[in-house]
Amino acid sequence: MNPELDPDSLLGKNKVDANTVPHEVRAWKIDPRFGETYTADVDTLFLNFQNTNETYGMNGEYNMLGNMGSPRLSRIFINRQALSENFFLDPLDFYVRKPDNTLFYNTKSPFTNLTYYASGDKTVGDDRFKALFTVNGNKRLNMGFVFDYLYGRGYYQYQANSFFNGTLFSSYHGNKYQMHFVYSQNHMKQAENGGIEDDNFIKHPEDLSQSISSNTIPTILSSTWNRNDGKTAYLTHRYNVGFYRNVQDSLKTDSIIRREFVPVTSFIHTLQFDQNHHQFIYRDNIENYFADHFYQDDNDRDQSKYFAIKNTFGIQLKEGFNKWAQAGLTAFAKHNFRSFELPDFQDDQTIYRRKYNENIISVGGELRRAQGKHLNYNALAEATLTGEELGDLLVQGNIDLNFKLLGDTVNLKASGYFKNQTPTFYLRHYHSHYFWWDNDLSKEMRTRIEGTLSLKRTGTTVRVGVEHLKNYTYLDNLSVAIPGAEGAVKWSQRAGVSQLDENLEVFTAQLIQRFKLGAFHWDNEVTYQTSTNKDVLPLPELNVYSNAYLRFNIVKNVLRMQVGADVRYFSKYYAPDYLPALGHFYLQNKEDAVQIGNYPIVNSYINAEWKRTRIYVMVFYHLNEGKGSRNYFLAPHYPINPMIMKLGISWNFYD
Repeated sequence: MNPELDPDSLLGKNKVDANTVPHEVRAWKIDPRFGETYTADVDTLFLNFQNTNETYGMNGEYNMLGNMGSPRLSRIFINRQALSENFFLDPLDFYVRKPDNTLFYNTKSPFTNLTYYASGDKTVGDDRFKALFTVNGNKRLNMGFVFDYLYGRGYYQYQANSFFNGTLFSSYHGNKYQMHFVYSQNHMKQAENGGIEDDNFIKHPEDLSQSISSNTIPTILSSTWNRNDGKTAYLTHRYNVGFYRNVQDSLKTDSIIRREFVPVTSFIHTLQFDQNHHQFIYRDNIENYFADHFYQDDNDRDQSKYFAIKNTFGIQLKEGFNKWAQAGLTAFAKHNFRSFELPDFQDDQTIYRRKYNENIISVGGELRRAQGKHLNYNALAEATLTGEELGDLLVQGNIDLNFKLLGDTVNLKASGYFKNQTPTFYLRHYHSHYFWWDNDLSKEMRTRIEGTLSLKRTGTTVRVGVEHLKNYTYLDNLSVAIPGAEGAVKWSQRAGVSQLDENLEVFTAQLIQRFKLGAFHWDNEVTYQTSTNKDVLPLPELNVYSNAYLRFNIVKNVLRMQVGADVRYFSKYYAPDYLPALGHFYLQNKEDAVQIGNYPIVNSYINAEWKRTRIYVMVFYHLNEGKGSRNYFLAPHYPINPMIMKLGISWNFYD
């Protein structure tokens, strides 16, 4: 991480054509707690451009429902993010723009990027259009916006997603005052089809009396939607107190060329506002689809509202202001006001909108070194003093070590945390027509130790992690059997929240290996993981991504190409099911569970970069459809798309 970004060094060196307009752009992201900055790639890289819009992730590591923009869940447990208070947006992290995934820019000329992804036609397929514009007011002040519209009609019935995001961002980097600002607004509507009625439409189409296409396969639901309307406003700023010193050019020792400001102490304030209105709209008339109906009214939807304001105040003793200040030290206090609105019973029959308000105060400190050449580290502790989370504790840290070994550059990272935290609000309370719980849950305790070793010359990265969980909290499947015709059994949906009353351990080992021989490249990522209780935390033991391609120049600095094929694979397991009424994944019904996996998904593609334009054609997405096993599901009863062609194009403008 770079705690300071010098405005005079923000502009990069990679000029495209300096004869007219300067084409120099620098990008970074921030740690949202204090606004600390760290460098990031400008979103203009052409390598593997074909995967940048895939909901299942760049390396295919997510379970999802087949459609672009659908809810998703990482199969690699060590990469999963904890559930947040903004519960209904968590599975939509592919699309939602937040302070920690927003890129900030500094550019010498106005910079615009337009990107378009497409597949299919007006009946089936996906479209997404993104526009970015950013400009500097001066060398310290930048502002811009992002427009992002996704319309995924999908290749199966009743699964279309329509998402709109608009984001404004700005940053200022002066010697004494620094600021980052983000305002993001999301409108997301997703149709829910409940999965296909019978997996044999995919697994054994030869048994059907007539041929059938993906968009004619019957689905369980046809008039059901989830809708989220959310807003986030974020501001982090700081005022630095310090002194000026004279700096001499190393080649001109007798002349002073500038005065440099040296920050000693920073006064930090971070403000974040979040709001979301979630609606589950259910108009299907399917007998016994839900096991419970807690109340009846004329409203055909469940609604929940979330509102939060979080203020963090910090005082930071800066790293590096003299030779003894080898690390920075920050003390902070945080106040988090949260409000949730759910339906509830005022008496035995009358329903009203009940508000739950929570006031959380916590204090903590952080020790950070980020300017070391070989060794950097940080350690943070935070304790909650009041409110529903009284007694919560977070301790986390990491070490980053770089050194030379036998002519190679070695990077060694170690990290870990201890968390003793109250489960998120919606696991404690949720009221709706079809699900209702008020749980008195114990604090969930999690301890993780992780290490990563990277060798630059050999292209090797090894990552190993162990996590111990106590009172593991999860969405449980409590489906109810209903006898059907001729002895058949149907299952009505019922969900609840459970805690495991025994310890749970997860072990993860990951190898990333990149090979290169001339123009030929072969990139691989192999992950092994195991859970000591596969009933409550099912995980595939093996997850693989492999990408073989040729990378070459046709015209140097004008036209570059990447031509190849990649494959993503995971071993069979009882993957979490998807619950449309919550928009989340939960355990499968044990009495009716199915395994997915042991099926490779192969794509072939061509990437090209011509001057300022990137283009890809995924010649065959799901190239191997119909060859061998047909168990192509990334969630139970939700098949992935059939073999199709996809394309994308991205333009950069520097004027």
